[in-house]
Amino acid sequence: MTDLFQYTVRVTVETAAKFTSVQRIQNYINNLDSEAPPIIKERRPARAWPKHGAIKFSNVDLRYREGLPLVLKNITLDIKSQEKIGIVGRTGSVSELKTGKSSTALALFRIIELDRGSITIDNIDISTIGLEDLRSKLSIIPQDPVLFVGTVRYNLDPFDKYSDKELWTVLSKCHVKHTIQALNGQLDAFIVENGENFSVGERQLLCMARALLRHSKILVLDEATAAIDTETDSLIQETIKEAFADCTMLTIAHRLNTVASYDRILVLDNGEIIEFDTPQKLLANKHSVFSQMMAVQESQKKSAIEE
Repeated sequence: MTDLFQYTVRVTVETAAKFTSVQRIQNYINNLDSEAPPIIKERRPARAWPKHGAIKFSNVDLRYREGLPLVLKNITLDIKSQEKIGIVGRTGSVSELKTGKSSTALALFRIIELDRGSITIDNIDISTIGLEDLRSKLSIIPQDPVLFVGTVRYNLDPFDKYSDKELWTVLSKCHVKHTIQALNGQLDAFIVENGENFSVGERQLLCMARALLRHSKILVLDEATAAIDTETDSLIQETIKEAFADCTMLTIAHRLNTVASYDRILVLDNGEIIEFDTPQKLLANKHSVFSQMMAVQESQKKSAIEE
């Protein structure tokens, strides 16, 4: 009876779990709102768009879904072509809901549609064009580098659009050419699931090479160096400075020193703009939030060295 009871309980739990899976799929099919169409023929931008990469946020409000609080509140920004913007949040924020840093990237890629306001890129309202036309023109280097099962070539160029020479060129610019050349098969070397046969830093550099290959005029870095060591971080920052000089770049910063040389710093708190100015002016003002954040980080660094 004991064995039979255990077996019955296990089967019951497994059956309930399978029925729950079916219920969720049915809910996604019937109740989940679809994204906007990938292409709107009458609203397709020019093939060369965006030519400059100027971004303008106008009175943007954003919430993750109806009924939830706003995560971006009345955001108005004017980002010039090729400008490098560091996006930081107040020290001590409990969650992203308290700052809104990553929400700016979600809004730019239209992962979440705006509650109010508009975002324009080179004077085109991104809400009026198809998602494929928008997202194919933007590049992002995420915090967790993503590599797929397949070859190095497939991970860099899944649609076979580029020549071997172009692939080697971007690998050289991202300082991973020698690593790939040392592999058996080189560009045709196999990458295991999640890229486990590469270090975190090498995976991040490969993701950077993939972004560079696309020649996007707008690049988003979502805390791209948060999980790597300082030496690799310096290498990546050098690559970013050289390879993406002609791009408009938005960097969600984890280490403040990585954005201290940027053109302007955007400080967010609770979804609102607290400061938006050059790092030189913000650091010169000892009462600015950015200056205080830098002071805290420097203090923590000194404490870690002393320990």
